[in-house]
Amino acid sequence: MTFFFPFPMKHPTLHLLPALILLLLTASFPAMSLPTQTEPIRQVIGPYGFPEHRVALADSLEIAYVDAGKGSSTLIFIHGLSSYVRAWERTLPELSRSSRCLALDLPGYGKSSKGHYPGTMEFYAEVIHLFIQRLHLRNVTLVGHSMGGQIAVTLALKYPDDAQKLVLTSPAGFETFTAPEREQLRAFYTVASIEHTPEAQVRANHKYNFFRMPPAVDLWITERLRMMQCDDFGLYALTVVRSMAGMLDGPIFERLPQVQQPTLVVFGAEDFLIPNRALHPQLTTAQVAAAGVARLPHAQQVLLPEAGHFAHYEQAAEFNKLVAAFVK
Repeated sequence: MTFFFPFPMKHPTLHLLPALILLLLTASFPAMSLPTQTEPIRQVIGPYGFPEHRVALADSLEIAYVDAGKGSSTLIFIHGLSSYVRAWERTLPELSRSSRCLALDLPGYGKSSKGHYPGTMEFYAEVIHLFIQRLHLRNVTLVGHSMGGQIAVTLALKYPDDAQKLVLTSPAGFETFTAPEREQLRAFYTVASIEHTPEAQVRANHKYNFFRMPPAVDLWITERLRMMQCDDFGLYALTVVRSMAGMLDGPIFERLPQVQQPTLVVFGAEDFLIPNRALHPQLTTAQVAAAGVARLPHAQQVLLPEAGHFAHYEQAAEFNKLVAAFVK
């Protein structure tokens, strides 16, 4: 459930939001009005398929996560903007055969607590740092997708002892934006636009994340539509808006040379979201990937064919093989 915001559907090639968002603006469809349900979002999301746990990191901040597998290495999976644990459902079964794998819902997302969280990259990095401390995790590899990749780098820079290695899949932060571009992007969506996204757009938004959208993603769409009826969906929408601002306000590109951990960078060759097609029509995904990798002191890059923004999902077998070898 990751959704981005291009222009209305009659202009499908004009993408004014960065390669990480997943909710289309509502201008080309009538607004969808759904009855509000009294249950919270966490109750309308089905089982994740692995043992589920919750840990309180503060009085009003509780993190939901799954914990699978055993091994000398620990992998922490960090989802992207507007996403949740289910984004890793094709990764956890294989990698948990040889490593302990923990995938968490960030604050405001999925089954974790909802609230007025700042949404900055520093905030999420601090949350994962506390998560690592509270669970006494060792030999950690951070696996971050999209916004999760930007969070992983932020954490690695602030708390270098927390992570031995990094895996960045379609990471945010490699593509840079000027100040005017950032203001353009910031202005294009609001809590209200997210709350009133029509069903047709919800479905279209998911498709933009894939080269060929797998049928299993239908469940993500169903759960996203259920979420929109929940009484805490407004807090979820606020989290998405603040997270987007947090990415724009927490750039990492200039700081990449300071990352000392061995890093595996994976992009889908057919990523429709990175680079931003409207602001940077001259760039390709391969160029954005290479520019970031060139600044990392200890990095290797893989471009997976026939894969979009969710490269780790569409090409799961190859991605899992790459990560297992990298961690080992």
